[in-house]
Amino acid sequence: MKATLKITDATGGSWDIDLAPDSVYTIGRSKENSVVLNDRRVSRHHAQIFCDGDAVRIIDGIVVGGEIKRSVNRVFVNGQPTLEKYLDDNDVITIGESSLVFQRVETPVAVYEPAMQEFSTLPVTAEPAGLVPDTEDAPRSSSTAIPPVPAAPVPTALRYDDQPLGHTQMLLSAEKIIGKSVTSMEAGLTTPAELKSLRRKAETLEMLYELSKTLGNVFDLKEIFIRATDLIFRGTPADRVVALLAEETVDGKILDYSLVPIAMKARDAQLEKLTEKLPVSRTITQRVMREKVALLSQDAKTDEKFIGAESIVSQGVRSTICAPLITESNVHGVVYADRLDPFAAFTPDDLELISAVAAQTAVSVETVKAHKRLAREEVARANYSRFMPEYVVKQLLDNPNSFRLGGVNQKITVLFADIRGFTSFSERENPEKIVGLLNRYFTAMSEIIFAYGGTLDKYIGDGLMALFGAPTASPEDAKNALTTAVAMQKRLLVLNQELASEGLNGIEIGIGMHTGVATVGYIGSEKRSEYTAIGDTVNLAARLEQNANGGQILVSEATAAECRDLIPLIPHEPLTVKNRTQPVTLYEVKWK
Repeated sequence: MKATLKITDATGGSWDIDLAPDSVYTIGRSKENSVVLNDRRVSRHHAQIFCDGDAVRIIDGIVVGGEIKRSVNRVFVNGQPTLEKYLDDNDVITIGESSLVFQRVETPVAVYEPAMQEFSTLPVTAEPAGLVPDTEDAPRSSSTAIPPVPAAPVPTALRYDDQPLGHTQMLLSAEKIIGKSVTSMEAGLTTPAELKSLRRKAETLEMLYELSKTLGNVFDLKEIFIRATDLIFRGTPADRVVALLAEETVDGKILDYSLVPIAMKARDAQLEKLTEKLPVSRTITQRVMREKVALLSQDAKTDEKFIGAESIVSQGVRSTICAPLITESNVHGVVYADRLDPFAAFTPDDLELISAVAAQTAVSVETVKAHKRLAREEVARANYSRFMPEYVVKQLLDNPNSFRLGGVNQKITVLFADIRGFTSFSERENPEKIVGLLNRYFTAMSEIIFAYGGTLDKYIGDGLMALFGAPTASPEDAKNALTTAVAMQKRLLVLNQELASEGLNGIEIGIGMHTGVATVGYIGSEKRSEYTAIGDTVNLAARLEQNANGGQILVSEATAAECRDLIPLIPHEPLTVKNRTQPVTLYEVKWK
């Protein structure tokens, strides 16, 4: 039986190789391999194929010095990660972005005795990531653009464990993470190891540059983490990546003890099933958040023996990197990566790369949060500005905690205004004209109230209620309220002229004001509340307005006491008010 490999590499080149019995074929990027793949995701020496008569076996890795070295990018057979497998007809081997199809053709062949080494007992180490060519003649790709990755569903719940940290730890400070540290090399000849390190750093910088260009156009948190996770999978041997964001208060204060998952993804479907119930170490995440360090922790000794991935997961054996989403101003969460392969653990280079990705991602997270915060403030400003002057709106936005149910007792001046005879007026006119008139009237009156620092409490049918001294009190509140009332009456004269030119009858308003202590604050329910004032001060101001004729402004003695030097006040007949034993002394404002 004849065996053949049909090969297609990452560049699109394709060719066939006939596999001879009792032969060994090496696969990799280096030119000395039997099968040379022009693929930057393939290691220099990636895999071997052993032909033992009709039996053909593929091994992930090669034997060097009596031990197997495996590539972090692994070997996949029919889409599944595979360390060793006897090949069947039409099996598809995937290495990096290259594919090899194994096929059999019936033909008489000699039978050879096995001549293979037994790999199951050999110690195993990891070959450094195959993303960086480490020979001058190694094929290179002209682009490191990040390929699109389908969005993974965000887990609805994530389990945490509180086990102690692993026995091996490595820390990276916040200063180094965000790029303040400076490294230098003394003059002299560069060693091969230094060149290899420099090439890896150059590759990392290129990937981070591509990430920055990609994230510059993304304003969705889930999409940001999908892009960042893809780069982590490309540059490190991580099997699972979890992005966790810190919850925050209304005013943007980070709650470092409360992390919620925003994205979680495993390297492949099989690992997805194995890791879906794997917990995240709360010990690690809280330390990273509070100390602002990136941390590499190894949970088990690398020389322990394991049967398979299921055993590894069940025993909680894994290498972990946790890096903070850190910026100059805040720590927004963490990126948490697991390495489940017992044959290799994370390296210091992996720690640096994941930390750099996390720091760059954090900048995008902060930008998105700023955009959302500005959008919320814009909506709030638009809503508040309908009822309050600009300086009050700014105070509310600067102190969001002031927006809560409850109130305080403070001295204010309350103004009520109402159109006289509006009921009969509305019966004579069509609804469209009535609504148009009210809108013009309320617009004009509201502008005057805001101009003198008042807060528009509410519209009441054809009337309105305004507060002066709430939420911010000043010694001029009563005077501002009186000035507002006079300006409203004068503005109505102009409005009536406009109405007359349109064939409409003019309107008149009565205004009442009182100064005193009232309870001011947000009143209602958690879902629906309004900023208002309640108490006897409000009730008395309403009674004064009810007794004011069209064109009249009535003020209480308390208001008059603070405004006598502002405008002439004429004593008015006292008013008997319910629940008051003595009549209320009144004054009429001479504004014409």
